[in-house]
Amino acid sequence: MNRLTPTLAARLSQVSFSYGHQAILHQVSLAVRPGEFLAIIGPNGCGKSTLLKLLAGLLRPSAGQVLIDGLDIAGFSRRQLAKRLALLAQSGGLPDGMLVSDLVSMGRYMHESWLKRQTPDDRRQVTRALQRMAIDTLADRPLGQLSGGQLQRARMAMTLAQDAPILLLDEPTNHLDLKHQYGVLDIARAEARAGRAVVAVLHDLTQASLYADRLILMHQGHIAAIGTPATVLTDDNIADVYGIRTRLVAVGKAVIPIPLGALE
Repeated sequence: MNRLTPTLAARLSQVSFSYGHQAILHQVSLAVRPGEFLAIIGPNGCGKSTLLKLLAGLLRPSAGQVLIDGLDIAGFSRRQLAKRLALLAQSGGLPDGMLVSDLVSMGRYMHESWLKRQTPDDRRQVTRALQRMAIDTLADRPLGQLSGGQLQRARMAMTLAQDAPILLLDEPTNHLDLKHQYGVLDIARAEARAGRAVVAVLHDLTQASLYADRLILMHQGHIAAIGTPATVLTDDNIADVYGIRTRLVAVGKAVIPIPLGALE
């Protein structure tokens, strides 16, 4: 494998992807930097989650390259890749009888060997993740007894326990009430400030403007705009991509889009 641009955490170079004959992404290029929170926004079906899955190595591009630490992702084993990135995917099937502590411990599997399992560091990472997501009191509860929000926090704890330098979060605020939405985003931003690269798919534009260092606005498989929230979230960009006219209100860092129709 040839090493390229090692100062970047991840990079997509002219990446395209199709499901069969249906093109999803078209020659997308972007760089993900250590220490930044990068949010991917855009309407349903624009390619946000597909882009994240390509970064995670769950999908292979039809054209172009996906690079992690300057190396083509195609050359990594799943175990090698899991040491470099952690993915919070959208909800998938999990056994109802699995305990919360066991789910969070799954984030440590790539640190284990056949002869050495659940080291003191593993246990510390699991305990810390449970505490950060405020679910340590639920550690011995089966997943089937959790609410949707509690389960989402348990899945986020598993992602944190992995302790990877790149965090990929696909709609991390799903199923969460307002307090825990901002709690998850606070933690994601703290991880970026600690030096990790954080890439999150978000739907709430105001939350994206508050937490992200940069935004990627997707539209029909292309990057329509990339930059700071103030430069990406404009009335024209929102009208072009979302098909709705808005009036943007700025409150500190927050950009709040108000539909013009709601003001009538």
